[in-house]
Amino acid sequence: MAGIFDLLNSDLGKTIISGVSGSTGTDQNKTSSVLTMALPVLMKAMERNASTPEGAQGLLGALSGKHDGSILDNLGGLFGGGVDETVTNDGSKILGHILGNKQQGVEQVIGQKSGLDAGSVGNILKVAAPILMGVLGKQTRQNNVSSQNDLTGLLGGLLGGASNSGPVTNEQTFLEKVLDSDGDGSVIDDVAGMVLGSSKDKGGIGGLLGGLFGK
Repeated sequence: MAGIFDLLNSDLGKTIISGVSGSTGTDQNKTSSVLTMALPVLMKAMERNASTPEGAQGLLGALSGKHDGSILDNLGGLFGGGVDETVTNDGSKILGHILGNKQQGVEQVIGQKSGLDAGSVGNILKVAAPILMGVLGKQTRQNNVSSQNDLTGLLGGLLGGASNSGPVTNEQTFLEKVLDSDGDGSVIDDVAGMVLGSSKDKGGIGGLLGGLFGK
């Protein structure tokens, strides 16, 4: 299965980056940088939410209903006519549900790393979140995902197999460290220091991020 990083490099990914950039009035390279960091973080957070039966049931319901992938059928229309408030309001709800009280911290850290203010990052994510859900909805349909195990397997596969045994890639290590730095299971903890390279971690995650997301 192609991972989320492959998606961003695909024609669909380029259309999404270009469209989100145009609809938010944000530089395309910075938009790409934000999405490269944010989409795996959102997916990892979803994977954690889906680790409970209730969380998995809620996500499966959304992916088989409102977010079934149909948004991808007319991205030209979505971006061409200007993204309307129904999409951004939906995106805002998705972000709040996935990230909870960590949302502001995530936006601030990604903003600092990408050279944008947190508000601009938030605007990008509000447009991108419904599209990401559409991508997941389409994958859910194509792979006949219907159980909690299927769902966590799908998310883990898109994240590059971070949930499966096997060789660990830099991206996986980065995600695992950033998303649960103190092992308490909460999404994005101590992330600012890790993403921006704190004094105690200069050679670690900060250096790794430079390789992953830096120019």
